[in-house]
Amino acid sequence: MAKVFDSMSPEHIAFIQAQKMFFVGSAAAESHVNISPKGYDSFRILSPNQVAYLDLTGSGNETSAHLQESNRMTYMFIALEGKPLILRLYGDGQVILPDDPAWEQYADLFDLHLGYRQIIVSNIHRVQTSCGYGIPFYTYEGERETLIDWAENKGEEKLEQYRKQKNSTTIDGMMTPIGKKFADI
Repeated sequence: MAKVFDSMSPEHIAFIQAQKMFFVGSAAAESHVNISPKGYDSFRILSPNQVAYLDLTGSGNETSAHLQESNRMTYMFIALEGKPLILRLYGDGQVILPDDPAWEQYADLFDLHLGYRQIIVSNIHRVQTSCGYGIPFYTYEGERETLIDWAENKGEEKLEQYRKQKNSTTIDGMMTPIGKKFADI
């Protein structure tokens, strides 16, 4: 049976901080629903009702475009070890690009691996837990270094070109904040 809370409790925060992976879900009115797995040490709890994550360059950039239209997103954490639990955070999202005045406020919270592209900050209005009884056990073996190695091999100049080509629009053709930045140049 699901339980609903107005904010994260100390127990919720401890559970989230113990997880090595989380998922982000978003959608705009006329777009595909996007669910994206996230890893590394990229999630921060700013208060019981505010979180942020460092978004690294990837093959798509759906969430940031969706937030420009609908401003709704969901985070999901699942227990792969120990006691079963699924925890969802429902809220909004704001995209902070490196040239945004708010960048410095949040960037210091993260280890900025080469390849970072934006920070997503969310105000949480609903926290929901459910049993997670059907989630299998998995053992954490470590982080994949592939994404960081890929970014380091590309270097900043080629990463910028990659973002312009692959991260400016969504699969549905929506312009992302990164795409708007390139359009203004």
